[in-house]
Amino acid sequence: MLYSLNTTMPKRPNLLFVMCLLIMITAVEKFAVSESLTADCSLHFEPSASDNTACEGGDWGGFLQKNCCGSSFQIYLYALGLRTNQTGRLFLNSSEQSSCLTSLKTFEADVFSCGIEKLTSGAGDCSDYSVGDVIHHLGEELKSFGEHCNFPGSGEQWNQTCSSCVRSWRAIGEAYSTASDGLSLQNEADICRFAVMLSLTSSRIEDENYVQNVYKCLAEQESYSERINSRFSLCSAENRVSRNNRKKKLDAGFWILIGGILATIIVTALFILFKRFYKSKPPSTRPALFKDVQLKDPGCPKFPIKEVYSATQNLNELNLIGEGTAGKVYKGVLSSNRHVAIKHIINDGNVETFVREVASLSHVRHPNLVALLGYCLTVDEGFLIYELCPNGNLSKWIFRKDKTLSWIQRLEIAIDSARGLWFLHTYSEGCIVHRDIKPTNILLGPNFEAKLSDFGLSKVIDLGESQVSSEVRGTFGYVDPEYQSNCQVNSSGDVYSFGIVLLQILSGKKVINMNLKRPMPLNKVAKVLTRGGNIIEFADPKLNGMYSAEAFDVTLQLALSCTALKHQRPSMEQVVLTLEKALHISTTAKESTPETSTEHFYTPERQVLKTEI
Repeated sequence: MLYSLNTTMPKRPNLLFVMCLLIMITAVEKFAVSESLTADCSLHFEPSASDNTACEGGDWGGFLQKNCCGSSFQIYLYALGLRTNQTGRLFLNSSEQSSCLTSLKTFEADVFSCGIEKLTSGAGDCSDYSVGDVIHHLGEELKSFGEHCNFPGSGEQWNQTCSSCVRSWRAIGEAYSTASDGLSLQNEADICRFAVMLSLTSSRIEDENYVQNVYKCLAEQESYSERINSRFSLCSAENRVSRNNRKKKLDAGFWILIGGILATIIVTALFILFKRFYKSKPPSTRPALFKDVQLKDPGCPKFPIKEVYSATQNLNELNLIGEGTAGKVYKGVLSSNRHVAIKHIINDGNVETFVREVASLSHVRHPNLVALLGYCLTVDEGFLIYELCPNGNLSKWIFRKDKTLSWIQRLEIAIDSARGLWFLHTYSEGCIVHRDIKPTNILLGPNFEAKLSDFGLSKVIDLGESQVSSEVRGTFGYVDPEYQSNCQVNSSGDVYSFGIVLLQILSGKKVINMNLKRPMPLNKVAKVLTRGGNIIEFADPKLNGMYSAEAFDVTLQLALSCTALKHQRPSMEQVVLTLEKALHISTTAKESTPETSTEHFYTPERQVLKTEI
């Protein structure tokens, strides 16, 4: 969390009231049984049938932050597997996760320091997968994992199977070794591993012996050979037996009643305390960056700070979906139940960005532009509230090994993006130049419709003018070389940037090829590779040859013309028309081709093979 929610207390707080409150909270934690704590938890926890004691459950190769959490973690995983078997869903959302971990304190008092909360949905990628998604995106890994984790009874063969199972488990994370974002690669890989493991064990959840074998192997993967001679911890075992004996002596109904009464008292007391002392946000030591900001005629509503903090659960890190130079971006849910993305701006260098987006671009609306729904402004921070695009940005779909876009999807995304730029360049009140077109600024909606985002560097050219002078701004590799030399902002700069993005959509390559002895820009790489008329080397291998060669060539030539000299570049209207032509060629070829034939829908490689035959 970026910062916690503080309260301002009176100078003379009621000490007796606070002491009573602490006593009641302690009483509930000590005596209330799990039934009084699991109202919002869909998992049913039962003591594990395995022989692991509290501190002998393993740390799952370092995933758990405490070794003593292993036993309770296996209880958690088994309950989660039962839920997955019934619903097909893998991980809990943040609120339900918190409730279930509270319930799990029955088995491990310090469960919140174990690291289990990392397996929470909402962080994107594998954290939001269902079993169906795992089968679709990680099917090969799931199949391999199941084959290598087919445990026999016991003995040396069991050890060999466990070693093979661990190797398969670790291999699941290899797809993330080249990820370029700022998220933790290890955590991302671990979440995908657990998604695969849950998908497998949930399908065999009735075979508890098999499931426990998988847990035991993976939990002890780092330390199994060192623990052969210390299977049981007598002290922990005696403590567990003693605890179970005490539980049997308690009258469960009586303590549920007592826990309910105390909980009601505590909730009432906290509500009163909340009403008396709560303020919308903590006192800030940040400079008053936005103190002198005046917004004239904004085209979107202003939201109260309480709404922003409530929507993001007080800027909870679990809701973080992105981070850039302007600040962090969180997903959230407004009181109207609308899902949004909220950018938090606290850097003094981005005050101008905030003002530009609210004052100018909030009036601009188009299906292929991310809509600015509102803003929030205080003296020391600002928030921009956008529509949420659940499929993230184009960059991860191009460069991530586990993400795939079909040829048709790529053309449709390119057309949507081009339409958004065409609209900006022909806006009725003056040409709007984006100045930062790149894959991370192209977001994808629920149906993969593309929307341009991040207008913080945009410039408006007045009607009757063709360009305006400005300092060079943008992202390395996407900035028009002519703009870099003359500092003249015009729409052709966006055309150049779009051409680079279009080359990346075709090839899946980074903007600068650093693998060559002499690094080369992508447009020059494209010219070199296609000079002999062979487009195979430039096409993205993830396309698996499934594209129309004619349409690919039309799109490639368009991209190269966009990156040519300024006077040779097409307008965005011409770009849209050419891309629509390529889409028509592709869909026509695909529709007229039988499933068993490649007569019209082929790559040049396939054409050569047919000629040789």
